[in-house]
Amino acid sequence: MTDFKKGALREKAMLLLGAFASRLKAAHARMREDSRRGSAAIEFAMIAPVFFLFMFGIIETGVLYFAQSTLTNAIEDAARVVRTGQLKGTITADQMKTAVCNGIASSPSGTPSDEAHTGLMDWTTCMTQLQVDMRVFDGFSGAAYPNVIKPDGSLDVNNMTVQATDACKVVLFRAYYPWHVLTPFLASLMSNMPSGDEFLLGSGAAFRTEPYPDAGRQATTTC
Repeated sequence: MTDFKKGALREKAMLLLGAFASRLKAAHARMREDSRRGSAAIEFAMIAPVFFLFMFGIIETGVLYFAQSTLTNAIEDAARVVRTGQLKGTITADQMKTAVCNGIASSPSGTPSDEAHTGLMDWTTCMTQLQVDMRVFDGFSGAAYPNVIKPDGSLDVNNMTVQATDACKVVLFRAYYPWHVLTPFLASLMSNMPSGDEFLLGSGAAFRTEPYPDAGRQATTTC
């Protein structure tokens, strides 16, 4: 074999070895990249449950605080109706529920569109689930909230009442609503009621009714 042929064969072998080395290097790089991708997938699978737990926990907590704030504002509005004498005398529980639900629930069906508003729940649910208690006293010294929450966290509705009001009376008004926790795996962690998926919202107001006029009595300037 001539030196020329030997040199050509040697050059061809070198080219084949170079091509093989390049392919081997590229395959190794791909394997390393696939390994990184697999590691990223495994790492995400490990942290995903904790990440979603925190994310949904933040959302649920925010919604819960918003619902509590809305209920508190609605109770203040309902208390103003009683304090000013718009509701007075013998008042029913449904009347007080209506006053509170006006601030937290969507308008009942049949409400004109220009007066309708949306809320945290529908009207029927609010009127069914909301529980109210209103006590009336002659002065603040004897005023007290009796306990209406049982040891297991449920409401003692038999110990709740709505008493008649009059001018210059001290009124203690409170309302409770069992808020449904939406995220299933957080329900048992956030619930404070026997149902296991509800959080009891509650708020109250203490005030003295204004010296408004009534049948056979003129309004006075002070109580």
